[in-house]
Amino acid sequence: MKKFETEAIRTQSERTQFLEHSTPMYLTSSFVFEDAEDMRASFAEEKERNIYSRYSNPTNNELVEKVCKMERAESGFAFASGMAAVFSTLAALVETGDHILSARSIFGSTHTLFTKFLPKWGVTTSYFPIDDLGAAEAMITSQTKIIYAESPTNPGVDVLDLERLGQIAKKHNLIFIVDNCFATPYIQQPIKFGADLVIHSGTKLMDGQGRVLAGITVGSAELIDKVYRFSRITGPALSPFNAWVLTKSLETLAVRLDRHCENALKLAQFLEEHPKVSWVKYPFLKSHPMYAVAKKQMKAGGSIVAFEVKGGIEAGKKFFDSIKMLSLSANLGDSRSIVTHPASTTHSKLSVEERLESGITDGSVRVSVGLEHVEDIIADIKQALN
Repeated sequence: MKKFETEAIRTQSERTQFLEHSTPMYLTSSFVFEDAEDMRASFAEEKERNIYSRYSNPTNNELVEKVCKMERAESGFAFASGMAAVFSTLAALVETGDHILSARSIFGSTHTLFTKFLPKWGVTTSYFPIDDLGAAEAMITSQTKIIYAESPTNPGVDVLDLERLGQIAKKHNLIFIVDNCFATPYIQQPIKFGADLVIHSGTKLMDGQGRVLAGITVGSAELIDKVYRFSRITGPALSPFNAWVLTKSLETLAVRLDRHCENALKLAQFLEEHPKVSWVKYPFLKSHPMYAVAKKQMKAGGSIVAFEVKGGIEAGKKFFDSIKMLSLSANLGDSRSIVTHPASTTHSKLSVEERLESGITDGSVRVSVGLEHVEDIIADIKQALN
C-alpha cells in the first residue's frame, strides 16, 4: 500500500477514451444499459455497475475509494452533508427498543437527533462522562447496540481513549462509531483502535475552503451494506459536483493539515500565557488532561483550539465584537480562521446544564485555525482580548 499522500493524489477513476489527467465530473442522474439482459442483471445485482446517481456515481465512487484507503476501511457511502451521514448511518442500524451509548460531549445537532428524533421511533440514548470510560461500560444494557463518540470533541476539544472504547465495544459485541471530523484520516484513523464505522463531515477540513456540504461514512463492508441499502431508498446521496470538489480537495489534505496544526499549536501556546484567558484546550498542549492519549492516537493536534475569556458573557461579547480579521461563523476547517461562540450558536439548543456537562461555558470560544500567517492570526486575537 502506498503512503497516505500518494493515495490521496493517485486514487482516481479509470481514464476515459480522452485520456484526461484530471478525472472529469460525471454530472448525470442516470446511466444507460446495453440491452434488456444488461438491465435485468444490473437491477438483480448480478453485476456491479452504475444504475442511478442516487445509488452510485463514478465521481462519488472515486471519493469513497479515496477515503476508504485513507481510513483503512473496507467500504463507504457519501452523503449530502455530515448530519445526513450521521442520521442515515444510525437509522440504518437501529431498531425500535435499541439503546445507544454516547459520549456526553458531541456536536449539538447529533445531540438533538439523539434526544428529539430517535426517541420517536423507540430508540433511546444514554450519555457517559468522557473522563470515565469505566462508567461507560457500567451503563451498557441488554438493549445497547451502539457506542458513539467524537474525538477530539466538538467544541471542547476533549480527547477520548478510542482504543479503550474499542475494547469495550468488542467485549460486549457492540457497534463502535466514531465521528472523526476534527482529526480527519490524516491525523487519526479510528479503525486502528477498534472502530467499526467512521463518519466525517466533508464540509469541514476535507473540503477545507468552505465551498460545499458533504458527509461520508466508511468502515466494515457488512455494516456499510446496511447503510447503503437504507440510503439508496431514502436519498441522502452526495451530488457528483460536490464529490468532485472533495476528491480534488483531498489531494492537498496532508499539506493543509500540516499548516493548520502548526498554526493551531502556536496559537494555543500564546493563549496559555495570556492573562485574560481562563483556560485553553488543545490536544498537543502538555496541559491537556488527555495529552498522552492524544499523542498515542493522533499524528498532530488538529486545527481547533478552545479557550475561555475571563469576565463572563459580557467579556466574551466584547471579544467577538473586537475581532477584525478572523471570520465570525459557525463553520470550521476552513482555510480562513474562524471564531465561534458555541453557547449561542452550534450548541444553543442545549440547556445551560447540558452545555456545562459538555464543558461549554458562556465564555467558551472555539477557534478554527486557518492557513493565514500565524502571526496575523495571533495579532487579531491578541488585540480583541486586549
